[in-house]
Formats: sequence, structure tokens, C-alpha cells
Amino acid sequence: MITLPDYPAQLRGAGLRVTTQRVHVLDTLRQHPHSSADTVFASIRDRLPGISAGTVHGVLNDLTAAGIVRRVSLPDIGSALYELHSDDNHHHVQCVGCGRVEDVACAVGAAPCLHPSHDHGMRILEAAVTYRALCPECERNAHG
Repeated sequence: MITLPDYPAQLRGAGLRVTTQRVHVLDTLRQHPHSSADTVFASIRDRLPGISAGTVHGVLNDLTAAGIVRRVSLPDIGSALYELHSDDNHHHVQCVGCGRVEDVACAVGAAPCLHPSHDHGMRILEAAVTYRALCPECERNAHG
């Protein structure tokens, strides 16, 4: 049996009020990781009549600031994507054809897993790697 995350406890643990909007945004990201704010809004607006795109943006900003959600910025994508924040150290692979994004486990180890040749006196927190690729469907379409 699959157990669903306890969103209210997660929100309270991060010092946030539990709201229907926040719970719906979290559940949408669980079902559809790597979603833009517009995609999240489109996914929940029928279930939450009266919710606005601005509210979804605000909720995503609050959840990101609280460390519950991670903002992912990738090349050639006009807006940030969001995923539930996990304690794993992972990167992303992005299809340059259709834009599909998938998680890729870090091959090196714990965050930040990669170290720059010079940190300029800064403490490195994370290293983000994006593998640019062509998914099988786009490859078939390009050669078909």
C-alpha cells in the first residue's frame, strides 16, 4: 500500500500555515515533478475554483523559501520548474527536443559533489548539473 505524504505536518514543521492551496500544490508536484507554476495552476484550478495564478506563484515561493520545494532552472526553458525537495543529491537530464526532464542520481556522492577550481572565498552549498540529451522519442522523430 502506498502512503501519501503528510503535507499538513510537513507544512507545520516548516513553520507554514496549512492551507488547501498549499496542500494541492504539494500534491500536484508529487504527481508531476518538474512542473512550471503555470502547469501547477492548470492542474489545480478546476479542483480549486477561485484560485489565481498569482496565488500559485506565491505558494510556490513560500514553499521554496521554506525548503519544501526546490526551484529548478534549466537551459532553454522559459520559466523555472518546481519539484518536491528531497534530501537526495540528484541532478537532471533534459531532452533538447521536447524538454522532458528527469532526475539523475549524482555519481560522485554527497552535496555539493563537485568542487570548483576556485571558490573565491565562498562556501559551496550545491552544484547543479544538467545533462542535455535527446530522448528516444525525439531521436526516432528526428531520424524517421
